Amino acid sequence: MNGRRKTADGAVGGGLLVAGTTSDAGKSVVTAGICRWLARQGVSVAPFKAQNMSLNSFVTREGAEIGRAQAMQAAAARVEPTALMNPVLLKPGSDRSSQVVLLGKAVGELSARGYHAGRQEQLLGTVTDCLAQLRRTHDAVVCEGAGSPAEINLRRTDIVNMGLARAARIPVVVVGDIDRGGVFASFFGTTALLSEEDQSLVAGYLVNKFRGDVTLLEPGLQMLRRITGRQTYGVLPYAHGLGIDEEDGLRVSLRGAVRESVVAPPAGEDVLRVAVCAVPLMSNFTDVDALAAEPGVVVRFVDRPEELVDADLVVLPGTRGTVRALAWLRERGLADAVVRRAAEGRPVLGICGGYQMLGEHIEDEVESRAGAVDGLGLLPVRVRFAVEKTLARPSGEALGEPVEGYEIHHGVADVTGGGTFLHDERGDALDGCRVGSVWGTHWHGSLESDGFRRAFLREVARAAGRRFVPAPDTCFGALREEQLDRLGDLIEEHADTKALLRLIEEGVPVGLPFVPPGAP
Repeated sequence: MNGRRKTADGAVGGGLLVAGTTSDAGKSVVTAGICRWLARQGVSVAPFKAQNMSLNSFVTREGAEIGRAQAMQAAAARVEPTALMNPVLLKPGSDRSSQVVLLGKAVGELSARGYHAGRQEQLLGTVTDCLAQLRRTHDAVVCEGAGSPAEINLRRTDIVNMGLARAARIPVVVVGDIDRGGVFASFFGTTALLSEEDQSLVAGYLVNKFRGDVTLLEPGLQMLRRITGRQTYGVLPYAHGLGIDEEDGLRVSLRGAVRESVVAPPAGEDVLRVAVCAVPLMSNFTDVDALAAEPGVVVRFVDRPEELVDADLVVLPGTRGTVRALAWLRERGLADAVVRRAAEGRPVLGICGGYQMLGEHIEDEVESRAGAVDGLGLLPVRVRFAVEKTLARPSGEALGEPVEGYEIHHGVADVTGGGTFLHDERGDALDGCRVGSVWGTHWHGSLESDGFRRAFLREVARAAGRRFVPAPDTCFGALREEQLDRLGDLIEEHADTKALLRLIEEGVPVGLPFVPPGAP
């Protein structure tokens, strides 16, 4: 980039806000792609999302909790993720309330009405300060919006879409998912529902998930420019199997494959079938992505006991509601099915909340306030929920291999027996428990450690009686980098990168016309 803009506070880097016509329009993908494209040009770039609602989170090196999508975007930008990149994280605990995580630390629970009634507006200063800090230390900051900027019922308290853009005076590009249909109406309607001042920051549009001959789209793009006065910055093709970290929810069928990418044949004679129980308020379901990346491992999300019958490994994943998820397992008959398979010596893995459910007893006066609750009784573990959340980036060893992970939990486990699962180099226990073919750990992300994952899968195959052999050369980190490079390629090959760079460097184009009727 050619330089940094001068402000009253000194030089700052360029900025861009990637908004969307809807949730899941592709904002996270486009933000990550722009970050990777800029990083490959030698630009110092950082991602930013003022306010994120997600159960999929990550722990930074300084022990702050942020949205996992922002951690992925930081990897795309080739920078270390920090709390500045996601100052407000909302973690739903029910349909009406969420835990508020501010600058990486949980500060309490709020109802949606309580948050939008005043708390959100109070956070605008914090959000803009974080963005300003990033812009002072980077050549560019690529911000991701949330939902749609045209949610006129929420505009007064908005701090993540046009409220942020207006406060920071940064240009906005609106992404639309053409695969859903109605993309031109969505672009026009989104713009026309904004106030004149908000519209003055909307520089143009980016079409996402296009299938077919782009020349057939040109007449529509030309008409869109005539009626809005704004250009389209690119048409990104539909790309299968991107496999990036999800944000707002589980975008796969409960009985479908995790990823659309082509799966390599197994290295051994058999495949391994993994069934992940799709519990309520499931969090950090990306833990199983590393399993799905292994040739010969088939991962499914399930919600019925009969779907566990042919599974070689059952995974109880993390959840924001351990007691609620435990009740759900029991109501559906899944709890009995898990207990039966454990008695037969068939493999079960519990991660974080799933680990807590495998224990004997849960004392929860914090998350569900349910008090004393019996667990599944498969591990000699008693869990007490603490008010303060554990946030950590631990490392150790397991099954003779190094392991790294991250912890995000209120539950404190007291292990009273069984075998050690994760330990330090001296063999002292660090976390988790194992009894036979039942394993439990609080560590998210441990399966991304290649050697440990292969060793664990060999143990699972042995217990399941499968002639499965882990591929010796699967590197999850390298696969993640390949996916991020694919995102960068999408931008480099299909977006008007010169115009995007000019927008980031120079700010909002002058003379953008008003599109009536504007905000009511």
